[in-house]
Amino acid sequence: MSSNFHKPAPNVPYWTPVQDPPVGTALDPASAPTLFKPIKIRGVELQNRFVVAPMCQYSADDGHVTDWHFAHLSQFIIHGTPLTIIEATSVTPNGRISPDDVGLWKDSQIAGLKRIADFAHSQGQKLGIQLAHAGRKGSTLAPWLAPEGSVGALASPEEGGWGDNVWAPSAIKYTDGFPDPKAMTAEDIKTLVQAFKDAARRAVEAGIDVIEIHGAHGYLITEFLSPLSNKRTDDYGGSFENRTRLLFEIIEAVRSVIPDTMPLFVRISATEWMEWSGEPSWDLEQSIRLAKLLPAAGVDLLDVSSGGNNENAKINVHPYYQIDLAGKIREAIKKDNLNLLIGAVGLITNAEMARSIVQEGKSLTQGATAHDSAEVAEEAGQTTQADIVLVARQYLREPEFPLRVAHELGVEVKWPIQYSRAQWRKGQKI
Repeated sequence: MSSNFHKPAPNVPYWTPVQDPPVGTALDPASAPTLFKPIKIRGVELQNRFVVAPMCQYSADDGHVTDWHFAHLSQFIIHGTPLTIIEATSVTPNGRISPDDVGLWKDSQIAGLKRIADFAHSQGQKLGIQLAHAGRKGSTLAPWLAPEGSVGALASPEEGGWGDNVWAPSAIKYTDGFPDPKAMTAEDIKTLVQAFKDAARRAVEAGIDVIEIHGAHGYLITEFLSPLSNKRTDDYGGSFENRTRLLFEIIEAVRSVIPDTMPLFVRISATEWMEWSGEPSWDLEQSIRLAKLLPAAGVDLLDVSSGGNNENAKINVHPYYQIDLAGKIREAIKKDNLNLLIGAVGLITNAEMARSIVQEGKSLTQGATAHDSAEVAEEAGQTTQADIVLVARQYLREPEFPLRVAHELGVEVKWPIQYSRAQWRKGQKI
C-alpha cells in the first residue's frame, strides 16, 4: 500500500506514515530539561531519557512471544519512549523463571521478536532485549498462580517445570516454594556462556537495537556475584575476581557477536540488602568496584537495581531507595573519569522525580540529600543521579507517561501524528 499524502516510514516491511521527528522529541530541545534532551549511546540515539524497563508477562508459548507481547510493548513505543526493553528473555530452556517466559535459545523464536522490532523502527523508536538466566529461581509458576502469601510456587513437570534441572553456583535453595538447585559444573558454565553468545546473535538477527545482560534480582549472575549464594571453591567462587568471572565471560561472549555500534547494558542489584547479617554479601562497595571495570569490558550503561537474592533482606523502601544507589555509583564513576552511563530504576512515578534524577547541573549544597534534589534545585543547583530513567509499573498505569511528563513540565514534544488531535492544551490540568 502507498499514499500520495504521507511519507512512508523507511526500512520496514509494510506501509505506515513516518513519525518525523520521532514521538517524544522536544520541539525546542535547547530549552528543554535534560530529561527531554537526546543522548547517544554508541550508534543509537535516544530522543529523550525514558526507557521501558523489562517487565515479565508470563505469557509466552514455548519461549515465543505472542500477540500479547506485541500489544503490551507497542503501547509504549507509540507514546514516545525511545527505547523499550523486552522482558527477561532466557538463553536456555532451564533459565526461564516460569514455563511461560520468553526465550531466545532457538531460531524459531526470532520471528516474533523481529515483528516487534520492525514496528518500533517504523515509529522511529528502538527495541532492546534483556538476556537472562533465572538460576535457582527458575521452574516456578507465574506469580498469580502462587498461593496467597507465598514468595513462589514450584512448577511441576505436568505444568512444564524442570525442578530436577535447575542451575545455581552452589546447591543452595532460595527459599520455600523454589526448587533444590544443582551446582553447575565447569561444562555447564561453558554451555551457559555459549548460550548467551548464541542468543545475542539471534537478537541481532531479530533487529534488536540494544542488549541488556540481566545480573540482578537474585537470578543466576547475581547468585554468582554474592558470597551468600556462591560457595564455590573453583575459579568462579571465593574472591571478588572469581565471583565476577562469569559475568565478564558473558560480556566478552556477547560483545564478540554484536556490532560495535550496538550498545550493551548490564543490570545489577547494587546491594542485596544483607549487610546486617554479619556475613559477607554483595554490597554497594563491590558494585562500585564492578562498575569501574565495565567500560574496559565493552559495557556502555549500568542499570542499577537492588535486592532479590535473599528473602531476609532488610530494605528501607522510600521513593529514592534505589536511585540513591545509582547516584553513588555514578559519582564514583565520574570521579575516575570513566565512560559509563548509569540508569536509575524504581518507584519513578511523577514528572518532577523523573526530571530531577537526570537533570545536569551543580552538586547539592552541604546538608542536602539526593532525594531532596527536587525541592532544593532552585537554590542549590541539581545533582545528577543517572543518565536515563528506566520505568516499569508506572508505564502499566500510564503508557503515555513521557507525553504526560512533558505536559506537566511544560515541554512541547512531538505526538503521534494519528493522535495529534488529542493533545492536551497548553496549561491544561490533567
